[in-house]
Parts: sequence; structure tokens; C-alpha cells
Amino acid sequence: MSDPIEKIAKVCHEVNRLYCQSHGDTSQPAWDDAPDWQKKSARVGVLHLLTNRKATPEQTHESWLCEKKADGWVYGPVKNAEFKTHPCMVPYEELPQQQRIKDSLFQAVVRGMS
Repeated sequence: MSDPIEKIAKVCHEVNRLYCQSHGDTSQPAWDDAPDWQKKSARVGVLHLLTNRKATPEQTHESWLCEKKADGWVYGPVKNAEFKTHPCMVPYEELPQQQRIKDSLFQAVVRGMS
């Protein structure tokens, strides 16, 4: 894996996966088992932060929302890739605290590795 964006995305994904596990959410697959749409989303998030170094977590979430909407995702109480529903398809201020922390961890990893 020589692509730096891919490397950072993998670390971000794994940090978030382990954070989720620490809260009892075991739904996140390991990077090597993650579906392409999930890997793409992580790479897009990394690229956003590399090109917008001063982005806040709110701005990063807004970028994620735009990317998901463009791909056909909508709000749903459960994340479901088949139906493209996700409970985080809400404004940043409506996100649960655990999700906000997850977003901050993602940013910290990108900034720490770049």
C-alpha cells in the first residue's frame, strides 16, 4: 500500500472501528473486509481534510453529508448499505456525542499522519 491517502484512510477506519467496539458496536468490519463504498468514504474524508486543513468537525461532517447525498444515501434509523440509509444523515448538532467523538478521532488521525 504505497498510496498515502489509502494508508491514512485505513488507519482512520481502524481507529473508528475500535472506538465503536469499545462502545459495544461490532458492526464495523476490519479495513480488509470493508466494502468498497466504505473504503471510498474514508478516502474521501481523508482527502477533504488534506485539502481543507483548517476544517472543523462540523465542516467535515457537512462534507461527508454532501458526499453521501450525492451517492443516494438518506436518513434512516439504521445504517443499511443496500437501502443506503444512515442514522448520521443529520446536521452535526443533531449527532450523538459518540459520533462527534468519532469524527474528531478521524480528524486527529489525518492530521497526525500528514
